[in-house]
Formats: sequence, C-alpha cells, structure tokens
Amino acid sequence: MLSQLSAAALVGIDALKVDVETNVSGGLPSFTVVGLPDNAIRESRERILTAIKNSGFQLPPKKITVNLAPADVKKEGTAFDLSIAIGLLGSLQEIDHRLEDSLILGELALDGSLRRINGALSIGMMAAREHIKRIILPSVNAEEAAVAVAASQSDIRVYGVDTLTDTVSLLRDSSIKSPVEVDVEGFFRENPEYPVDFADIKGQTTAKRAMEIAAAGGHNLIMIGPPGSGKTLLAKSLPGILPPLNFEESLETTKIYSVADKMQNGKPLMTRRPFRNPHHTTSNVALIGGGAMAKPGEVSLAHNGVLFLDELPEFTRNALEVLRQPLEDNTVTVSRISLTTTYPACFMLVAAMNPSPAGALKDDDGNLTATPQQIQRYLSKISGPLLDRIDIHIDVPKVDNQELFSSAKAERSEEVRKRVIRAREIQAKRFADNNIKGIHANAQMNTRLIRKFCKLDKPCADKLMDAMERLNLSARAHDRILKVSRTIADLDGSEPIEMKHLIQAIQYRSLDRDFWNY
Repeated sequence: MLSQLSAAALVGIDALKVDVETNVSGGLPSFTVVGLPDNAIRESRERILTAIKNSGFQLPPKKITVNLAPADVKKEGTAFDLSIAIGLLGSLQEIDHRLEDSLILGELALDGSLRRINGALSIGMMAAREHIKRIILPSVNAEEAAVAVAASQSDIRVYGVDTLTDTVSLLRDSSIKSPVEVDVEGFFRENPEYPVDFADIKGQTTAKRAMEIAAAGGHNLIMIGPPGSGKTLLAKSLPGILPPLNFEESLETTKIYSVADKMQNGKPLMTRRPFRNPHHTTSNVALIGGGAMAKPGEVSLAHNGVLFLDELPEFTRNALEVLRQPLEDNTVTVSRISLTTTYPACFMLVAAMNPSPAGALKDDDGNLTATPQQIQRYLSKISGPLLDRIDIHIDVPKVDNQELFSSAKAERSEEVRKRVIRAREIQAKRFADNNIKGIHANAQMNTRLIRKFCKLDKPCADKLMDAMERLNLSARAHDRILKVSRTIADLDGSEPIEMKHLIQAIQYRSLDRDFWNY
C-alpha cells in the first residue's frame, strides 16, 4: 500500500518541500530509499526499524520502498527519520487518517524518542508558503516553527511531540493535544543583557566616539593600538549601543542560527544582535561558509550584528580576502560542483590590530620595537582593497594611569544607544521619503545615493580634495569619508554636512596617514 506525506529539505538557509512516498509490497524483504539521499538518510533504515519495533508496532517482512521527491535535489541529515517511519506505518494501515496535509520531521532514537532538528524556522516559513495545514516536529523545535507561523499570519497548526508513539496517537486523534502558540511580542519585551557596558571602559573618549559613529551609521571599523589598550573591550561593548533588532531582522538572524544548529535551548527567536569573535586560526571556509555539508560561516552568523576579528594581521591572507565580497554586497555566494548557495551577510566588521608585530610600536625610550621592514611586512598582510572597505580607522592608545584609577562616572551604553537610535531614525526617514528600499543605514549607500545625500559646499569640497591628494586616497576611501561625514551630521541633527563633520571623518583614516608618527 502507498502512503504520502510532506517533509522538508534545507537548501542554504531556506527550506524546500519534499514529498515522502512510502510503498509496502510483497516480495523479498528489503528497505530502499531513493531520491538522492545522503549517507545519514541511507543509514536511517536501522534507526527507523528499531524505533518502530521498540514502540510496540509489528513489522511484517515486506519489500519497503521510500521515494523522496523531487528526486534531483540532494537530501541531507536525519530529520527524515520520523516522516519515513510515519509513512511506513501509514502503508501498514497503523494510521487510518490521511497524511497528505501534514508536514512531519524529526530524528529518531532507537527507543522511539525524538531529537531536535535544524532549520525549524525555515521549515515553518516554507509550510506557510505551501499552504500545509499541520506541522509535527519534536517538542524542542515546536515553538521555533510556531514563530514562523505567527510571522506569516497563517492558520497552520504546529504540534510538538516527544516520541514516535506520541506522533501516531496525535495522527489518530488530533484532539488529544493542543497546537503550540507563542507570544512573539513577549520575546521583545525582555531587556537583553550585554556583557560589557560603555561605563565599564576607562578613558578612550576618542575611541568611544568612533564606536558611536560606527553604530549610528553601520560602518566598519578598525582599531590600532598596543596590547592592553582596551580594543577587545571596546569591541565587546558595541552590541550594547546598537539599535535593538526589529522583528524582520530577528527572523532573518534566527533562520541562520537555526540552520547552523546554533540556537540556544529554550529560545525560539533571537532578540539580541549577534557578536561573533572567531580565532585568527579560523579557515576561510569556516569564515565564509560552505564545506562538504554546506553551512553558514562566521560572516553569516554575524548577520545583523558584529563580526569582530582580533589580531587582524594574524589571519591568513586568503581568509581576509574572502571578506571583500560580503563587505561589498552584504551576501556571500558559495559555489561547489553540485550546489551554489547564497547566504545573507550584512554585518558590521570590527577589527583590531597592534601597530607592530612586537605589540607596541615604540618602547618606553621612544625606539621602534621592530625594524621598519618587519613592521611594514606585518602591516602589508592587510591588503589595500580590504582597508578601503573599512570606513573608520581609529587609534587606541594606552590608557593613562590617571584615567585608569579615576572614579569619575562614564556614560552608560543606554544613553549612547538613544543617540544612535535617533540617528538611525533620521536615516530611515530620509530613505523612506525618497522611496529607497533595502537601505537602512548610511554605510549601505551606493555611489548614486552618496552623491544625492552627501553633498558638500565649496569649502568642504576643497578640503576633501586636498585630503585626497595629501593622503593619496582611493575613490572608495573618498566615498567612505562622505558616508561617515553624513553619519556624524545625523548624530548632530544637522541636514547639511558641515566642515567639522568632514574634518572628523577625515581624521578617521589613520592607516592612510603617516603611520610612523603614530
């Protein structure tokens, strides 16, 4: 007898509907799965048969054929266990009700219990598009799928189950269990806690101002300073001054983390901007994504948040160069022989580096800590095109002892965040008034928008031209200065870009200036 139900396969961070067709017929006993399954699905035979027997169901010796359609899309992972098991029981008439309107997924343990799966949010969104009436998932994934249903305002019923026996009972009588519902607004009412507050950082007034500007415009930033000057602490404080995630951004970020199996237990929706801090030994595949079983990399896990690269010159040249596409396009495309996948990667890059391979540029006597050749070789690990894509370069000097022991109260992140939100609101209104979609911050402006919104008067234009000639800046660096100037003006509530805004933006190109006067 033939039975049919729905499942889902993950393609990138999206889900594709998969029809699970199970047929039980006479013939030599066998269990065959077709439809381009991977090894994990082929090995599911033993898990499924053992789980069915341990759940109290009888399996006659029959020829079992399972087809996963469409057959030209590769199916990966263990999430098909439950759908195949239910399809098999349906073919054996253990379940009398129709299964075509149900999407069923879950990994089976040998005792028939269910383990969590990846990508429940993407699966829920796909189910809403395909007008599926019922989703059955492991209980640990049910709230995540329910968030997707709430976002799509669909009438899909989402059920969480713990065992194969629970699933069969639910399919026989759906009234024994209530659909899972979530309070999406309640997730955003919780105030997220951040590990570092601006008030915890002693001194570094100039660097803090640069961080505020970067947050207000979504600009990439690099900090140059000796060890112990507070670069890492400054970077970790950045998420606390960024505007909170809105619902759309939260869904985008949660999809990535759900597919990558990075969700925190008990939290079906991410409401805090991500902060990723990969080690400098990270490979370019781990950074950009892909691999044998394609997964999002660090640049995608930092989507709508911060990617912090400490000790930037210590990263391999290949790892740094793969950052150029996502920094420019806000997406990353991973191409392999059998698959091309595009992941979102709209993040703020925050990098930190020492001015010398020995740490500080000069010792206490004012002498260089390394030879000029060694320092130049160290700095040249960061290519010019990559530096051009970083809007703000800021010096972070060693903290003075008086500031370190000062008891004066510094401004808290909450106060800075209020100014950042006001500046972002100004930008959002400017783009909305001009019917510009897909642009939310000044850092995302293209050349056409820069020319429109970053106009300079004659004195400012002459000043910028002079700086371009003296610092030998590229055209991309020119645009970066204009965008940062626009953000500084927005923080001041000024419509025109004034000379003080432009000069401050030019000063944030420290790696373009005479580095030896650091």
